[in-house]
Amino acid sequence: FISTVCNFMSHEKCLKNVKIPCSCIAPSLVRVPVAHCFGPPGHYKRKFCTVCRKSLESPAFRCEVCELHVHTDCVLFACSDCRQCHQDGHQDHDTYHHHWREGNLSSSARCEVCKKTCGSSEVLSGMRCEWCGILAHAACYIIVTPECTFGRLRNMILPPSCVQLFSRNFSKLHCFRISENLQTESDEDDDVDGSTQGSAKDVQISTDSSKQTLKIFDGNDAVKRNQFRLISVPRIAKNEEVVEAALRAYYINDDQQEYELQTFTQQALLSDDVINRNDAAQDTNLGSVFRESVPEAWIIRAKPKEEEVIRIYPAWLKVGMAYVSLRVNKDSTTQTVIKEVLPLLGRQMECLQNFKLVEVLMGSKQVQRMVLDNQELILNRLKDIRKTSIRQMNQTRFYIVENSKSIVRVNLFVGGLPPQLSSEEYTNILKDELAIKSAVVLEISCFSEAERIYMLVKDTTVNDKPLNAVWLILFLAFFQASKIPRNCCPLLVFVNPKSGGLKGRDLLYSFRKLLNPHQVFELTNGGPLPGFHTFSKVPSFRVLVCGGDGTVGWVLGALEEIRHKLVCSEPSVAILPLGTGNDLGRVLHWGAGYSGEDPYSILVSVDEADDVLMDRWTILLDAEEPAEGTENGIAEPEPPKIVQMNNYCGLGIDAELSLDFHHAREEEPGKFNSRFHNKGVYMKVGLQKISHTRNLHKDIKLQVDQHEVELPSIEGLIFINIPSWGSGADLWGSESDNRFEKPRIDDGLLEVVGVTGVMHMGQVQGGFRSGIRIAQGSYFRVTLLKPIPVQVDGEPWIQAPGQIIISAAGPKVHMLKKSKQKQKKTAS
Repeated sequence: FISTVCNFMSHEKCLKNVKIPCSCIAPSLVRVPVAHCFGPPGHYKRKFCTVCRKSLESPAFRCEVCELHVHTDCVLFACSDCRQCHQDGHQDHDTYHHHWREGNLSSSARCEVCKKTCGSSEVLSGMRCEWCGILAHAACYIIVTPECTFGRLRNMILPPSCVQLFSRNFSKLHCFRISENLQTESDEDDDVDGSTQGSAKDVQISTDSSKQTLKIFDGNDAVKRNQFRLISVPRIAKNEEVVEAALRAYYINDDQQEYELQTFTQQALLSDDVINRNDAAQDTNLGSVFRESVPEAWIIRAKPKEEEVIRIYPAWLKVGMAYVSLRVNKDSTTQTVIKEVLPLLGRQMECLQNFKLVEVLMGSKQVQRMVLDNQELILNRLKDIRKTSIRQMNQTRFYIVENSKSIVRVNLFVGGLPPQLSSEEYTNILKDELAIKSAVVLEISCFSEAERIYMLVKDTTVNDKPLNAVWLILFLAFFQASKIPRNCCPLLVFVNPKSGGLKGRDLLYSFRKLLNPHQVFELTNGGPLPGFHTFSKVPSFRVLVCGGDGTVGWVLGALEEIRHKLVCSEPSVAILPLGTGNDLGRVLHWGAGYSGEDPYSILVSVDEADDVLMDRWTILLDAEEPAEGTENGIAEPEPPKIVQMNNYCGLGIDAELSLDFHHAREEEPGKFNSRFHNKGVYMKVGLQKISHTRNLHKDIKLQVDQHEVELPSIEGLIFINIPSWGSGADLWGSESDNRFEKPRIDDGLLEVVGVTGVMHMGQVQGGFRSGIRIAQGSYFRVTLLKPIPVQVDGEPWIQAPGQIIISAAGPKVHMLKKSKQKQKKTAS
C-alpha cells in the first residue's frame, strides 16, 4: 500500500503496526509548536525528505538543531516540531519526553526494544530520539518509556527547564546566534526553488495526451509569490477529482466538498478583485473543469460556511486535555469564545479579563503569535486566513492564554567598541551613535527597543570599525539553581569555524544537535564574551574550545577578563584541536588535530577527562624607542602593552618564520585551509632563511630571577610553558639534568631554550636533537637592543628596542586532560 499524500509505503501484513502520522495530519499532533532553524540549502547524500519521503537528490534544507531534512519546495509543509530547547514563559516542565524524529538513520542502526536493525539507506525508516539518541522501529518506539533522561550526555546538557524564553516573533537564528547570512541565502533559494523548479519534482509534465498538468495556487499569498504546485489529472477529470488532487498536493486531507477551484489567468494579476472571482463555481455541475480553452492556473478556495468547529488549546498545558472543541457562528467574537471555553477547562469562576485568545501560525521557520481583539468575529478571521492560504489554515491554532505581567529582559551583546573605556564612556558612545533613550548597555526591558538597537548596530561604525551585535535571549537572570540536577555540569562550547581545516561548520551543527543549542557559540559571531555572559549564573560548568592554540588563548583571556562576574569563576577547559600546531592540545592528550572523529565520542571524552592545573604568564612589552617609519624620530615610543602567554614566547628566527607565514596567509587566506598546506608553506619559508646568519645573543640581554644570564651563540630564544613546541617537538629534551627541575605545566616555572638556526629547528622537529637549555625560572627581564621579531603563542610582530618582562599571571587555569583509560579505548 502507498499513501497518495505522503508516499508512505507498507506491506499489507504491516498496516496494523503503522504508527507514523501522514504529513497531512502531522501538524495537528504537535503538542508545543517549535520552529525549525534552517541553514543554507545543501546536498545531503542518502537522506530522505521528512514531508514527501522521497530521496534528497536536489539541494535541500537541514535543520541546524534537529535531524529534519526537507526539500526546498516541501519546507512550507514541514511541521514546526523542532526540539523544545527552552521554556516558554508560560510553561513550567521539569520532566521531558522523548522527541522522536523519523528516518535518516544509518543502515547499521539497532532498535532499543527488539535489538534488530531499524535503519535503512534506501527508505525513510526507524525512529530516533533527538535528545538521548536511542533508536527504535516505528512499531517499537511506542513501547519505550516516554520520559527522556537525555542519555549518556545528560550531565553535560543544559536542561531546557533552566532556560526561560518569553515567546516573541523573532527568528530562531537570532535565538541560537546563527550567522544571518546563512538565512539570507536560504530565503533566496527558497523563493526560487519553492515556487517553480521544486514543484516539478513531484509531477513530471505528462506527454500522455489523455493527461493534463495544472498549476495550483492555494491562496492570495501564493499568487503574490508565484508559488504553485503542479498536479497531473486526466483530461476528462471532474471538478471533484481535480479539487481532491489539488488538496493532496498541499497535504490537506479535508473533505473536497468544502472547497472549489477558481480559474486564474495572467490578467487576474492586474485585477484587485481576484478574491471575488468565482468562475469555477458556475462549472461545478457541468462534469469537467476543462473547456475548449484550458485556463493557465487555478486557485483553491474554501466555500463559505455559516458555522464551524474550532479547537482551542490551553496555553498553560497543565490540564488533562490537549484542546477543547467549540462551535462558532457568524456572531461569535473573541470574547464570547473565551467565555464558553473557560467552563470547559474548569476555570468558570475566573474573570474574563484575565484571559486572551492568541492566534498562532505554526510556520516551519517561525512560529508567529497574534493576540486577537475582543470584538473580532472568529468566522471572519477564519475566512481571511483561508483567502491568504489554505495551507496556512491547517497550520493555524488558537490558544487561550492567561494574562501575566512578565518583565521582558533582552540581553544584547554589542562588540567592536574601543577597549579599556569606563562604563560611562561606553554608555555615551551608545547614546550618541544609536540614540538610545535610556542608559542601557546590555539589558533592555522592551523587546521592540532591543530590536531597533540591534538593527542600528548592524549599520554603525565607531572609529571606522563596524560594531557587531549578538542576541543573548537567555533569561538566566531568572535562573534557579534548583532547576539544575545536582550532578549536572553543563558544557559551554566555543567553535572557531575558521581554524585549521575549516571543519568548524560541521562541528557547530553536530554539537547543536547533540547538546542544547543555547550552549553552543560560534566565535566569529561576537567572540567568547557572549557565551561567558550567558553562563554567568550557572553554578558549575565546563568549557570546550574547538580551535587552534590561538583560539584557546583567546577564550582563556576572555575568561580571565570576566572571571569576577561568574558564579563558577574557575571552569575547566577542554580542547578540540582544529589549528595547525595544536601544541596545547597535544600536551593535554587531545591529539594533533581533529580528523573527523565522531562528535558524540568527543563529548564522552570531555565528560571523562581529568582536571589539571596550568600556569599562565603575563608579558609586559615596554618599547623605549619609537617604532620604525616615524619621521625624524619625533614620534612618541609605543605605549607599553600586555599580552598573555599559555604555550611559548619566541624571539629571533622562530618569530621571524611565524611572521613570514602570517604575511603569506594574509595575502591569500583562501589557500590556507588544510594543515598539510600550512606546514608546506612553513617549510618553504624556513628553507628561504636557511643560509641567514644572525647574532641574536649580541642584540639582547637576559635576566632570570634578578640574575644576569650569559647567552650562547644563538639565532632564537624561546620561553616554553608546555613540553610541546612547533607542532609537537620536544624542545627541552628528555635527558635528566642536575641543573634544572623536570618541567611541568603547573610548576610556576618557565624553561628558556636557544636554537642556532633553521637547520637546528628542523632537527628538533624531526626528533634528532633538542634545544640548548639556558635557564629555568619564574621572573624574566629581556632587554632588546634593536628591533627584533617576537611571537607569543603563534601571534608574531616586530618589537621595538626596550624591555620585555615575563611573570606569572594570576591564578593557574583549570584544564581538562584526556584520561589515559579513554585513550587506550580509542587506540584499541
